[in-house]
Amino acid sequence: MYLITGANGFVGRALIAELTRRGLPFRAASRSAREGHVAVGEIGADTDWRAALEGVDAVIHLAARVHVMDRSLAEADAEFWPVNVDGSVNLMRKAREAGVRRLVYLSSIKVNGETTDGRGPFTADEAPNPQDAYGRSKLEAERGLLGLAAGGGTDVAIIRPPLVYGPGVKANFASMMKVVRRGIPLPLGAVRNARSLVYTGNLADLIITAATHPGAANEVFLAGDGEDLSTAGLLRGLAEAMGVPSRLVSVPPALLRAGAAAIGKSGVADRLLGSLAVDIRKTRERLGWTPPYSVAEGLHETVRT
Repeated sequence: MYLITGANGFVGRALIAELTRRGLPFRAASRSAREGHVAVGEIGADTDWRAALEGVDAVIHLAARVHVMDRSLAEADAEFWPVNVDGSVNLMRKAREAGVRRLVYLSSIKVNGETTDGRGPFTADEAPNPQDAYGRSKLEAERGLLGLAAGGGTDVAIIRPPLVYGPGVKANFASMMKVVRRGIPLPLGAVRNARSLVYTGNLADLIITAATHPGAANEVFLAGDGEDLSTAGLLRGLAEAMGVPSRLVSVPPALLRAGAAAIGKSGVADRLLGSLAVDIRKTRERLGWTPPYSVAEGLHETVRT
């Protein structure tokens, strides 16, 4: 029996669909009671997990505080900590008390850093370098979970995904899809960066593998589709999946960065022009895992929604 936290989230819905497809038993935990879910209230240091953990063999912990807007650094840290750190450590303690074999923790590539410009791809075992409050909270949660796992009883498998996409994706990826579908020209044809992505179908498969594979115990793994794309390549892939022309204009990236800086959008330029690549060799070799879906397949499924 799997216990899924964050079951109503983007990744949680994809994971539940995959567990259902495979006929694997699971229990979904949510803040309030609803059909098919067990209520646990707010996630934090004092959450009562006893009912949710009864009869559970593995916990898949997806729930997290993700966004904090308009806060100072200290305030942002204080906002993320109760759920992402204290809540995760408390869940691990309660899981150990309940005799749970493994906890799979969905962390973030932000633990590694924000960019791989000027260097090779991130690896699972390199020194962490989080740059924001969210990344720091995920790193501290990882450390807390690994510390508890070292005491025996319940082990932990940690997965750090980059940008996740799939049916129902929102935010910047959804905005990009709308622009491509409408045929709006974009000045990104000359961008030659490298971005790693992970399709929800691949991530769900990796999570299930990490919940069961002996080699996953007390290890950190990076997730990815195994094929890096430039921003231009991603836009072309989306256009092909939609069956529409890719309307890309080649403008030198240096000019794009200068223009973005002039209007106060350097952060947007970093995401569109910079690189963030991951090396999943450890994931492949330690777990014998291969992404079951190609990028092209993932994009086709994503644009169908």
